[in-house]
Amino acid sequence: MTQRFNAIFTTPKPVIGMVHLGALPGTPLYDPDFDLVKAARADLHALQGAGFDAVMFGNENDRPYEFEVDRASTAMMAYVIGQLRHEITVPFGVNMLWDPMASVAVGATSGAAFVREIFTGTYASDMGLWSPNAGQAVRYRDKLGRSDMAMLFNVSAEFAHSLDTRPLADRARSAVFSSIPDAVLVSGQITGEAAALSDLEAVKAVVPDTPVLANTGVKHETVAEVLQIADGCIVGSSLKVDGDTWKAVDPDRASDFMDRARASRG
Repeated sequence: MTQRFNAIFTTPKPVIGMVHLGALPGTPLYDPDFDLVKAARADLHALQGAGFDAVMFGNENDRPYEFEVDRASTAMMAYVIGQLRHEITVPFGVNMLWDPMASVAVGATSGAAFVREIFTGTYASDMGLWSPNAGQAVRYRDKLGRSDMAMLFNVSAEFAHSLDTRPLADRARSAVFSSIPDAVLVSGQITGEAAALSDLEAVKAVVPDTPVLANTGVKHETVAEVLQIADGCIVGSSLKVDGDTWKAVDPDRASDFMDRARASRG
C-alpha cells in the first residue's frame, strides 16, 4: 500500500493543510448567508500559496458530529469541491466526519487522491458507540472504480475512548495487517490537541513499512520534532488566525509553518 501513498505524495514527509468548510446544510450551525465556496477558496489559495504538499477538505464545523452524515451535507461538500476543482494545484483529500462511507463517496466522485477517517476499531465517544466497518469502506472505494484513492486510517479517534484494551501500537499493527491502510494516523484527544510523541514512536516502531502521520495538534514550535519521528503530518488549527480552529487560514501563519517544515526535513 505504500506505493499508492508514494505515488500521491512525492515529497518526503508531506504536510497536508486543512480546508475546514463552514457548517454545511443539515447541521445546527449552518448559515445560509455564509458563502461556503468563497471561504473555502480563500483557505485553499492561502495553503497552496504557502507551499503545502496537499490539502484536505473537511466538515469540522458540522458539530455535533454524526456517524451517518446528512445527504445534504455530503452533496454540499461535493459541490464546493467541484466549484474549486480547477483551482486546486496539489493533491487533495476529503474527510466527512465521522462517516467512512460518505468520505469515500465524496472522495471518489470529486477526484480526491485520498480520504481520511476512522475506519477500524470500537469506541465509546461523545456521539455514542462507534464501530466503523473498514471492509465495507474499502470495498465501496473499489466498487466506485477508485482503487487508486489512498485511505488514511486514524487509529486513535478524537472525542472517544477505544474499547479495545490493546495498546495503541498493537491496534495499529493489527489494522495494518487486516485492513491494508495506505497510512496510519495518530491523534490527540480532540481537534487541535497534539498526539503524544511517545504514541507516534510506538506506532512507527511496529509498522516501519507503513507511513505514520501526526494527525492533530502539530504546531509551529513542534513541527520539526514531530517530523523527526512521523512520516508527515496533517495540520489545521495552527494555521488559522490566532491559532483558532474556527477562523480562516492566516496566510502568514501558513507560510511560516511550511518554512519550518521544509527546514526540518532538509
